[in-house]
Amino acid sequence: MTLAVHLVAVVVLGFAAAVLTMPPLVGYIAAGFALGALGWPTPGWIETVGDLGAALLLFSIGLDLDPRTLGRRLVAGTAAMTMVVITAATTLVIGAAVLVAGLGVGRTAGWPAALMLGFALASSSTVVIMKILEDRADATSLYGRVAVGTSILQDTSSIVLLVFIAGSVPSPWALVVVLLVPGATVLGRVLARVRHREMLALLGVAVGLVPGYQLFEAVGLPGTLGALVMGALLARHPRAVELAESFRPIQELLLVAFFVSIGSAGLPSAGSLIMALILVALLPLRSAAYTAALWYYRLRHRSAVLTGLAVASYSELALVVASVGVSQGMLGAEWLQSLSVAVALSFVVASVVNKRPGSLVLRLSHRMPDHAPDALHPAEAPLDVTGIEVVIFGMGRVGRTAYRRLCDELVTDDGVPDEATVPIPVMGVDSDADKVAELRAQGLNVVEGDATDTDFWQRLGTGAVGTAVLAMSDPGANLAVLDWIEHHGFAGEVMAVASYEDEARKMRERGVNTVINAYDGIGSALAEAAQHRWPATAINAGA
Repeated sequence: MTLAVHLVAVVVLGFAAAVLTMPPLVGYIAAGFALGALGWPTPGWIETVGDLGAALLLFSIGLDLDPRTLGRRLVAGTAAMTMVVITAATTLVIGAAVLVAGLGVGRTAGWPAALMLGFALASSSTVVIMKILEDRADATSLYGRVAVGTSILQDTSSIVLLVFIAGSVPSPWALVVVLLVPGATVLGRVLARVRHREMLALLGVAVGLVPGYQLFEAVGLPGTLGALVMGALLARHPRAVELAESFRPIQELLLVAFFVSIGSAGLPSAGSLIMALILVALLPLRSAAYTAALWYYRLRHRSAVLTGLAVASYSELALVVASVGVSQGMLGAEWLQSLSVAVALSFVVASVVNKRPGSLVLRLSHRMPDHAPDALHPAEAPLDVTGIEVVIFGMGRVGRTAYRRLCDELVTDDGVPDEATVPIPVMGVDSDADKVAELRAQGLNVVEGDATDTDFWQRLGTGAVGTAVLAMSDPGANLAVLDWIEHHGFAGEVMAVASYEDEARKMRERGVNTVINAYDGIGSALAEAAQHRWPATAINAGA
């Protein structure tokens, strides 16, 4: 009966939160508060299941750790600057309210505890950020990548903080965790051979919880750190993203128990509620810190403000840090209630301000100092297409081949160079900064940009461009770029590569001049190679 009551409460309040366009986890926390206030007994296994959900969350964060992206000055610098400012401000506010003014929020072990809380609350919710970006279709935009990258770095910092809070002395056997490095290579080979999605999900859960969480716990290290490390070791694997997506439903299901357990102690006291409201009042400071940092790095006003709005919410990891602080005696249990209310309210605020941010972005942008166009960050600077006749979107294998063929002399049907032809002015566009740098070093005219990002089209004027080549490899990406091309009234010729026949059909229906099915192209190449190897007479003789 207890399980049934908890399930009904979670489903009803989670659905209510979703209907109100808030993250469902706001409803899960509310369910915990409601059941706790009614004195309904909490099953003992809920906390254990919740811990496993938190471990899988950290494992998935580890799988997203890409040193190439996270180590860039724009992302790492923004994360460091904002973390210092927000940690300092939050620590001072908490210390002043609790340690100086005497606000009753339960046990607070001096300024070190206030600093721990300030550090934990400096992180933003990756879950909420991704939801906001997906709703706007901006997950691949520059500001979206910066928001997610800084959030991951700050989440990683919170996990490191957990190591210090735990305070336990690791076992001498802790050295065995070094074996995870070669072990990850073996796991990578196993991962490459898994074909069934249910097996992939099972493998993800097993790897995150056994060699990750449980092994670290067994040798006296925080299991949460182990889950993060295990994910980071597999982050460079080609199927890392697919692995994270495969067990995400299981992870989110287990996390429901974590959020319910947070609120199960009942409604917060008056002091805890006041502290939660004070923390919510600090949310504009978070947005301002990010906006200022990105303005410093010379991003356009719109990008800086949108990032600041996207990262306004507190991270759910703050609750994990606080729960460890409670278990170590640094904080009273009332802090969990206060922080859970603050985190839930921050999700509500973030959902509201990001629903229609246009007018807010406009008002705030007018109050910010301007950057000269030539002083903007390279990824934000206007793109000069003067003299360019062809723009190629996507500089993968297909895009590079098209680029070189257009730039080189064209050949006649008999393979002889056509002296009447001249190289065509071409510009390539790709969202991978490393690939762009590599191709530019080879002398190619390639710029960084994401053609599915609204801002890109504000940077790019069509000028006299006569042809757009859509050569991106991700299924559906070329159709998305076609949407933008049509929206901005491009009147030139469009050529596109399709991954599937239905995609090719949609492109033809929308008037694309030339559509090439990628797999048809491979088949034609194989047939051509076969004809060269076995002349037609030999084939006919064999028939």
